[in-house]
Amino acid sequence: MSTVTEEAGPRVSLERVYVWELPVRLTHWLLFLSILVLAATGYYIGNPFISVPEPASAHFVMASMRSVHLYASIVFTLTTLVRLYWAFVGNPYSRWREYIPVSRARLRSFKQAFLFYTFLSREPVRYLGHNGLAAFTYAVIFGVYFLMIATGLALYTVYAPLGSPLRGFASLIPIFGGLPVARLIHHIGMWAILIFAVIHVYFVVLYSIVEPVGIFDSIFSGFKFRPRPRSSRD
Repeated sequence: MSTVTEEAGPRVSLERVYVWELPVRLTHWLLFLSILVLAATGYYIGNPFISVPEPASAHFVMASMRSVHLYASIVFTLTTLVRLYWAFVGNPYSRWREYIPVSRARLRSFKQAFLFYTFLSREPVRYLGHNGLAAFTYAVIFGVYFLMIATGLALYTVYAPLGSPLRGFASLIPIFGGLPVARLIHHIGMWAILIFAVIHVYFVVLYSIVEPVGIFDSIFSGFKFRPRPRSSRD
């Protein structure tokens, strides 16, 4: 399917291309929602600010926050694992090779995107999937995701019921240097993810303005548009 736009100069045909498969779109939004819940409840757990007029045992505010945090962490963990699996079975735009800039083309895309993002170049990188820099950044963020999962499991062992298999993750505590260090890493990771999310939204909006090929809409529909110059006779 293609559409034709009228611009100054030659006519341009926009070819509709299916880029983001349904599992990629679903995991994107599940991660987004679970991160919001985890950040809100995690911040409260670390800095409780709600006071109640009656005994705390009559309200269970902290217990409720911990429960919501736990269920959101399960969604976050399973979604991360599904996305990792899809990096091996999905289409070429979602494969793990896209996220490691080792080929010349990906390294060139990495450099061009860096120059554009740092306002040293006005020419955006034209790529249907993720450009080299964006893909590498996502790979780093997924590393942070797994670090958050590991530190979260280590912290949860303190509250896990007796006999729970999750208590087996207590072996992670000395790896992180103790619970205080694991908690600090978990806290820093939360802020790193939130900062990344803000920057991510900013550049999505920027690219949607300077390169209108459906970048914003694609995370809902899965489709992007690839410009194809046509002769004036078409």
